[in-house]
Amino acid sequence: MEVDSDAVRWGHDGLVPTVVQDAADGHVLMLAWQDREALEVTLRTGEVHFHSRSRDRLWRKGESSGNVLRLVSAQLDCDGDAILLTAVPAGPTCHTGARSCFDHVAAERALAAPPQGFAWLETLWSTIADRAATRPSGSYTTRLLEVGVDAVARKVAEEATEVVLAAKDDAAAGNDETKGALTGELADLLYHALVLAAERSVPPAAIIDELRLRHVR
Repeated sequence: MEVDSDAVRWGHDGLVPTVVQDAADGHVLMLAWQDREALEVTLRTGEVHFHSRSRDRLWRKGESSGNVLRLVSAQLDCDGDAILLTAVPAGPTCHTGARSCFDHVAAERALAAPPQGFAWLETLWSTIADRAATRPSGSYTTRLLEVGVDAVARKVAEEATEVVLAAKDDAAAGNDETKGALTGELADLLYHALVLAAERSVPPAAIIDELRLRHVR
């Protein structure tokens, strides 16, 4: 969806707050301000621009760091006084080097109340998505993503085979050792499947939605 700048209810200072989400998974990356010029340049160029209040000028996100935000969609809220952008980040969005300007808030919440059960998969996905965005050296996830879809898909196939073999072993023996081995192989498969999802920009929310649709059939 493209926002018509004439439909925006600009503030008395000519600005509106603009939230940017990662198009891959909806993770909130930052909040900044746009004026009419910044919005129109964003829509025209496909790279996210803001109005810098401290410098009182047009500001292309990533103009110094190279960590630009490539626009995917733009949406005006129901009152017309806030904008939501989805974008593909070329690197860390925050000037601190974090994926998001809000990551310290998420980290504090995680420390206060660590997610349990399947909810922890969101934490794993956040880590994988962060690796995909920042590509830190020495990371196994980074190495997987950099070799491309063929290698990641091959790894998923290998892990699926390991799961089948471990399940057969557990069916035959049925002891703590075989159960632990099966658990480990299932964990490896889930992890590599999520890496493949990140490589192909398929957010877990889309997978959950598909499962939900199948469940009601």
